[in-house]
Amino acid sequence: MARYRDRIIESSVEARLRSHGAVLIAGPKTVGKTTTARGFAASVIRLDRDLGALEVAQTDPELILDGDNPRLIDEYQLAPGVWNAVRGRVDDLGQKGLFLLAGSATPEEDETRHSGAGRIAPLEMRTMTFFERGLSSGALSVGAVLDGAPERGSMDSRSVAEVVEALAIGGWPHNIGLGAEDALDANSGYLEVVVDTDVRHIDGVRRDPEGVSRVLSSYARNVATDASLRTIGRGVGETISEPTLHDYVRTLRRLFLIEDQPNWKPRLRSRVRLAATPKRHLADPSLVVAALGATPERLLGPEIELTGFLFESQVVHDLRVYAQPHRGVVHFYRDNKGLEVDAIVERVDGRWIGVEVKLGHNRVDEGAETLLRLREKLSDEVNEACAALMVVVADSPTYTRPDGVIVSSVAALGP
Repeated sequence: MARYRDRIIESSVEARLRSHGAVLIAGPKTVGKTTTARGFAASVIRLDRDLGALEVAQTDPELILDGDNPRLIDEYQLAPGVWNAVRGRVDDLGQKGLFLLAGSATPEEDETRHSGAGRIAPLEMRTMTFFERGLSSGALSVGAVLDGAPERGSMDSRSVAEVVEALAIGGWPHNIGLGAEDALDANSGYLEVVVDTDVRHIDGVRRDPEGVSRVLSSYARNVATDASLRTIGRGVGETISEPTLHDYVRTLRRLFLIEDQPNWKPRLRSRVRLAATPKRHLADPSLVVAALGATPERLLGPEIELTGFLFESQVVHDLRVYAQPHRGVVHFYRDNKGLEVDAIVERVDGRWIGVEVKLGHNRVDEGAETLLRLREKLSDEVNEACAALMVVVADSPTYTRPDGVIVSSVAALGP
């Protein structure tokens, strides 16, 4: 049995339990939500495993709330009334840290489901980062960079071949210790369950498994691009109606298998149009590999262009996790003049880091030039809030260039 690995989200869970009556941990199946939540819970009820408890919750959710606090209600969305019951109990008691909710699907919104604002703090849990997997030293802390700490040099780096194998294996806890071949089989099986079972069980609607699979594959082919849904629909391979496409994408999003990257809208020196379409990402780059039937060998050969997009998706994924404890989010920048920056890590106070992602060190100059061009377009106020500009690659030590741009490896990044 694999040992438990500490997760970055733990500090956020602990903080939210102090400030809110309940905490929601949401994310794809098998990312470790239940295991992590149990570390904070004094009592547990699992609606996906205890059919009797599920029947009670569907009849009167108030009956499952009693127990030592914090009380974990796992897969809470299986009983639609649980959310409002928890919110009501938090209101009645006026205490902090009463409940933990864990869910692998977003419930359908309806008029009776209160937002829970101020009562239930939502947190998204993602697959493991390179740091959580032991593939990164964490020498370059995203939090420290946001705080303005000087970069500390590090020799940590990984070869492109090592990174590609890690991308194929993925950040799933159940893949710890697996080689690439076994992990590819596991990831393909995961997608089969999602397509054949989960997309139907989420709301009882019978969807065409082959159609969902084709949409997922088209999404994967457009990873780390701002392809429109119309483009994704054209890549399905046969005619699919717009309502059906939107339904499939919405369903995959509700299962947390799709996590798009929104565009950044800073104040600029001059008027340019900014991108409106988000960048496309799956929950983990390994799902892209599985959906397209790729292998590490092909990703290092005829599909090396795809590898660059996969690496960008991995860095964006990891930055999202590293930024979470610091109340940061990850956007991208693109304007109608052709300037695109892969990631903007922005904290709630406006401090931000611009990040360009390049697979190999031979493209660092290109990434640095792009970042410096971005600074020229931003207003003085936005530039004052810039904590750093950074190029992230696979195979480079960490250092600062004469122009002030930090160069680092995904093997040095951490929270």
